[in-house]
Amino acid sequence: MKFSALRRLALKGAAVCAVATTAFSTSTAFANDAVLRVSAIPDEAPTELQRKFAPLGKYLEAQTGMKVVFTPVSDYAAVVESLATKKLDLAWLGGFTFVQAKIRTNGTAIPIVQREEDAKFTSKFITADPAIKSLADLKGKTFAFGAPSSTSGSLMPRFFLQQAGLNPEKDFKNVAFSGAHDATVAFVAAGKAEAGVLNASVWDKLVEAKKVDNDKVRVFATTPTYFDYNWTVRGDLDPVVIKKLTDAFLKLDPANPEHKEIMALQRASKFIPTKKENYDGIEKAAHAAGLLK
Repeated sequence: MKFSALRRLALKGAAVCAVATTAFSTSTAFANDAVLRVSAIPDEAPTELQRKFAPLGKYLEAQTGMKVVFTPVSDYAAVVESLATKKLDLAWLGGFTFVQAKIRTNGTAIPIVQREEDAKFTSKFITADPAIKSLADLKGKTFAFGAPSSTSGSLMPRFFLQQAGLNPEKDFKNVAFSGAHDATVAFVAAGKAEAGVLNASVWDKLVEAKKVDNDKVRVFATTPTYFDYNWTVRGDLDPVVIKKLTDAFLKLDPANPEHKEIMALQRASKFIPTKKENYDGIEKAAHAAGLLK
């Protein structure tokens, strides 16, 4: 796929296409019937995103006094556009998606917290081909990225491939986009691609859940670290609500039995404050890749 096409796909304005809507409500009485509208980039299957968010949604309801509604969307651009058009209040974004949201909202989108793990995130290159042992061995092979707008499934792996002297469109036999991290593993396991790349967190989760055969599919390279996911609010959200949300995330503690499931599903040791400047490196990488004008 040419970079011009990637730009159109990655930056297109799209209306939210909800595949399901789940309201996590533990009470019928909320202050002023206030609703907190939440979504996430679709880097995993919609059912998995809902499963991961369910206990967190209930927790945020208790902490904010608002009804929390989580709506999975069809693509990355839909989350960006919905923040910009005030259809969402809070969104789980990847690093590159945050950069897109910052640009689309004229700099008003605010990243409030990230997992401690997101300050040193990595991507895993995987294969089922015994002949592939290094990045150099990818020449002439078929390869699968995740979604074009994915930080850990496309942008940063592409950036590090280029640093290693590889141009995917020129050096690989074919480049495909699976659409999600778990789908990339399925592509490689099924032989639809000889190699692929996905974020380390999803890879670890699939391995732990025995949803990937390590005797068949293996990691052969890991990227250097970079900043990735965060929770972002629209810039004109009530500052009181922003503070409640920030405090709620920062109070989460896996040692607290009431928080243990939330943190396990979020694959987080703890949440820490974040800031826009953390994603300057990703913005530069996106410009270098031709994904931003």
